[in-house]
Amino acid sequence: MAGTIKPRDSKELRQAVEWALNDGATLDVRGQGSKVALGKPMTCDQVLDLSGIAGIVDYAPEELVVTLRAGTPMREVEALLAQRNQMLAFEPPDLGPLLGREAGQGTLMGAVMGNLAGPRRISAGAARDHLLGFSGVNGRGESFKSGGKVMKNVTGYDLSKLLAGSWGTLAVLDEVSVKVLPAPDQTRTLVLYGLSDDSAVKAMCIAMGSPHEVSGAAHVDGRTALRLEGVAPSVEARLKGLRELLAEAGAAMEELGTLESRTFWRDVRDAAPLAADAAVVWKLSCPPTEGPGVMARIKAQRPTARSFYDWSGGLIWLALPPSADADQGLVRGALGSGHATLVRADEAVRKNVAVFQPQPAALAALALRVKESFDPKGLFNPGRMG
Repeated sequence: MAGTIKPRDSKELRQAVEWALNDGATLDVRGQGSKVALGKPMTCDQVLDLSGIAGIVDYAPEELVVTLRAGTPMREVEALLAQRNQMLAFEPPDLGPLLGREAGQGTLMGAVMGNLAGPRRISAGAARDHLLGFSGVNGRGESFKSGGKVMKNVTGYDLSKLLAGSWGTLAVLDEVSVKVLPAPDQTRTLVLYGLSDDSAVKAMCIAMGSPHEVSGAAHVDGRTALRLEGVAPSVEARLKGLRELLAEAGAAMEELGTLESRTFWRDVRDAAPLAADAAVVWKLSCPPTEGPGVMARIKAQRPTARSFYDWSGGLIWLALPPSADADQGLVRGALGSGHATLVRADEAVRKNVAVFQPQPAALAALALRVKESFDPKGLFNPGRMG
């Protein structure tokens, strides 16, 4: 069983990496460990536990910037921002319950390393788009820093784009600065009932292409939900316009108020409709108009498959019965363009399945060169991304 190294500050973090580099030890890098079951299983010499490097470094509400240490729980960040009626606009999901953990255990750093985002991604972007600066240690034992309260690139790389989504395989960060935004005064959701997948995606695409500033578009259990946010008069006017625009769909409509809307979109954000049982869970990204066809091909062979759509149909959350290979051939074959990530499956399954979308040869070679540049000895999370 691997031991645990728990640094208390950036100096001890660098010392831990230097030790691993000198001893040839591999490191399982974790914040609070809420997403340890996402990715290929790893066998590492030591767990590098970042939960001891925690706390808010600086919060400047008037500048819309918060700076915090790696192990700071997300719940603390959200509570701090709520005091000033601000938010993380990219809506980082809490995948803990989906992965068999308690809610509220994740960190903002973990969301950045996974480049995660919730329903508002279609209007606000992903984690990488809100990352302003960070500091950390690379696999050469070198401390580095990028940006601050403005975005900067160093050493020829767009470091934010590289590190966000790298799942801790390139470097270990100890501090991060992100952009925050004012929280909306009011949130309303227009729900259309009874649309087929094809009709729902068409309605969502029409809504997203309209001037009504839709910030969320999902199709869950026969409900097609469209979210509007902002000050009350603007929301009311846009809601009226959206109703008129979609009247031709012929669907029954209902409006959800602010509290109901927040609950609904939190469940969509966290994939809560698929969290209750032991099903294998995939996350598929594709052009929105292709989503219904993808699901039709999958359900033709797996009639019990369950799914829902987010990002106007561009994101499909898919649950399948457990199997030895998580039906990866069926899923990726049905997907065509786009990519598929196996979010939840038993460890034995993840060991033998490509958890992340396999890369074309040229892109894989480029990714390998980047890895060798940052972590030439393969210290950090070896094999997690397959």
